[in-house]
Amino acid sequence: MSDSVGSSSITVPEGFTLHTENTSHILISSKEEAFLNPVQEFNRDLSVACIRVWSEELNREKEAKWKQAQERRAKREAEGEVKTYRPHKFVLLEALSATGLRSIRYAKEIPLVRFVIANDLSASATAAMKRNVELNGLGPSSTGPADSASSFTVSEHQPLPDRGKVRINEGDACALMYNHRTEKTRVDVVDLDPYGTAAPFIDGAVQCVNDGGNFSNYGGIPVKAEYCHEAALRLVLNTLSTSAGRYGRYIEPLLCLSIDFYVRLFVRIHSAPIEVKKTASKTAMYFVCQGCQAFYEQPLGRIVEKVHERSGNVNLLFKTQAGPPVPQKCTECGSALHVAGPMWSGSLHNNGFISKVLEHLGSNQDRYSTAVRMKGMLTVANEELHVPFYFTPSRIAGFFHSVCPPLDDVASALLNAGHTVSRSHALPGSLKTDATRQDVHDVFRSWVKKHPVRMDKVSETSLARQLLAKEARTEANFTRHPRSVTQASKVKLVRYQQNPAPNWGPGTKADTGTKRKREEENP
Repeated sequence: MSDSVGSSSITVPEGFTLHTENTSHILISSKEEAFLNPVQEFNRDLSVACIRVWSEELNREKEAKWKQAQERRAKREAEGEVKTYRPHKFVLLEALSATGLRSIRYAKEIPLVRFVIANDLSASATAAMKRNVELNGLGPSSTGPADSASSFTVSEHQPLPDRGKVRINEGDACALMYNHRTEKTRVDVVDLDPYGTAAPFIDGAVQCVNDGGNFSNYGGIPVKAEYCHEAALRLVLNTLSTSAGRYGRYIEPLLCLSIDFYVRLFVRIHSAPIEVKKTASKTAMYFVCQGCQAFYEQPLGRIVEKVHERSGNVNLLFKTQAGPPVPQKCTECGSALHVAGPMWSGSLHNNGFISKVLEHLGSNQDRYSTAVRMKGMLTVANEELHVPFYFTPSRIAGFFHSVCPPLDDVASALLNAGHTVSRSHALPGSLKTDATRQDVHDVFRSWVKKHPVRMDKVSETSLARQLLAKEARTEANFTRHPRSVTQASKVKLVRYQQNPAPNWGPGTKADTGTKRKREEENP
C-alpha cells in the first residue's frame, strides 16, 4: 500500500513522538492529552479488515438490487438511458476517537469510506485529532461544538462541502449519536471503543446506524465462571439485542471475540418487527452450579410452526418457555445453583462473513502487521460450535482430583460418543461441545478408572467425592478420532496473545479534564 505521507518526511515538533501504524502517522504529546494503546494494533487491524469486508459485501448487495431494478425498468421501457452503477460509499462514526488513529486508518485503508466522523468530548483530544488528520493529508477538518448533527447529514444525494475525509466533532458521544437517529442522518457504521463499559452508549448506537449497518464495540463485563469470557460476549450481545428491540430492530452477529482484556463485537442492525419477536428464543437465563460449574439453559421463548390445513402456509406462533430446567440443586454434584443472564444464546459468529475476512486477509497479509494472529483467531472462531459454553479439561480434572487427560483424548472420547467438538477462540486449551455436562463428566469418570484417584486424599464432603460417587452411564472410548485435530491445530497459528511488553494490559486513561468540563456544563 502506498503511503502519501512518508514518516521520513515528517518533522516531529519538540515535546512530541511520532507513532506509525501501517500507513498512518500520529504525533503523541508528552502531556498525555489523548489516550493511545500501541498494543491495540491487533484490534485496529481486525477492525479495518472486518469493516472493509462488510463494506464490500454491502456494496455487492446494493449492486445486485440496483441491477434487478434496472431489469424491471427495462421491461417497462423499450428504450432508455444506459446507466452505470456507482459503488456505495459509507459513513462511519467513531464516537470516542481520542488520538484519531483508528478513524485515520479507516479513512486511508478502506476504499469505500465516504467520510469518517471522529468525535471526542475532550478539547485536548480533538486538538490532537486535528493535528493528526492534517498530518495524514485527510483535511480540511474543523473542531468544536458548532459541528452539530446538521453538519453531518449523510443522505446519498445531498452535495457535501469539502470538509475532508475525517471530520472532527467535539462533543458528547451519546448526544451526537442521538442527533443521528433520524433516517436521513443515520450513519452506516458506529465504532465504540470506550475506556470501560460500552453500556451507556449502546442505546444511541443502535438507533443511529442504518439498516444493514455495522456496529462494532468493545467493553468488559466480569462473570465469575470458567467460561466468563464467552459469558461477557453473550451479556453484551443481549444488551445490544434488547436496545435494538425497543425500536423494532434486531441484531445479526458477524464476529464476536474475546481478546486479551476486552471483547470486540461486529454486529449488523436490521429493522423487522417479526424478527424482533424471534429474539426471545435466542435469549436465555442460565443456572450455573457453584461447585462443578455445570450450566443449565432456560430459554425465555420458543417458536411454534403451525401449518394451515387448506393453504399449507406456515404461521409462526411465539410462546413462552416452560421452566425451570433443573431442581434447586445441581444434578451432577448437589451444589447450589446461581442465576446468570439474561444472555444471547444464539450464534456468536457468521461463518460466511469470517470466511470472507480470511479470504481478504490471505491476499492482503502485507497490509496488517498482526496478520498472523488475525488468521489464527479467525480460523478458530470459524470452526467454533454455535453453542454455549466452553470448558477446559484441566479445570474439570481439578474437580475430580485426577491427572488431566490430553485435550485430544477428551475431544476423541466425545466424538466417538457421537457428539461434536470444537476449540474456543476465547481461552487456550478449551473445548466446546454439544454434549451435556453430564456427558463430559462421564468421560472423566471413565478416565479416572484408567488413572485412579487416591480417595484417601479426598475429603468426604469434597466436590470430587460427589462427582465420583456417580457411575459413568457408558464407557468412554479414547481412541484417537480423526476430527479431534482441527484445521486450526494442523498449522502453526498464533491463536492467543502472548504478553508483548512488560506491564502489559489496559493503559491509564488520559487526563483530559473531561470530568471538570462536565461539571462546568452541569453545575
